[in-house]
Amino acid sequence: MTTDIKLIDYLNVRRSTPAPQLTEPGPSREELEEILRLTVRVPDHGKIAPWRFIVIRGEERVRLGEAALALALKKNPDLSADFQSVETTRFTRAPVVIAVVSKAGPHVKIPEWEQVMSAGAVCLNLLMASNALGYAANWLTEWVSYDPEFLPELGVKDGEKVAGLIYIGSTTFPPVERPRPELAEVVTWVGEA
Repeated sequence: MTTDIKLIDYLNVRRSTPAPQLTEPGPSREELEEILRLTVRVPDHGKIAPWRFIVIRGEERVRLGEAALALALKKNPDLSADFQSVETTRFTRAPVVIAVVSKAGPHVKIPEWEQVMSAGAVCLNLLMASNALGYAANWLTEWVSYDPEFLPELGVKDGEKVAGLIYIGSTTFPPVERPRPELAEVVTWVGEA
């Protein structure tokens, strides 16, 4: 088996860039199509593509932030000015936000759990494909991904769930490492090699 050193090097330093550190430029439509073409190359038992993408750019990001603020104020009229600003800028933190929507559901052959995991794999592939084209990215969900009143604003249909909001852009911030688990904390060895 041969080893692709570039991939190993990437995996050794892979990390997300915080959404507030993402700036212009973002990927062009052609680059986004390339990113998405790479992204869909994930495990997908049954080849049913139990996910879809909503690509959010331009002024639509502003509209969604205003909708998030309106709903947040409806739920909490005493929301502080700082938190109101968070809501207003929620979708403008990056030039592009891609909602990964899970369409997992009952299927005669494919367990729903496997469909959900495929959507998670799509989210990670979307981060890695963005990085491969030279962009920084972050995978978030936050309350807007779970709120039944907000989901129609995103274009999420009944029976669908948001697996992730992937923020994509550029950054000038140096990458910062964070603690990772020690293997002894997360690995159980069974049997002898």
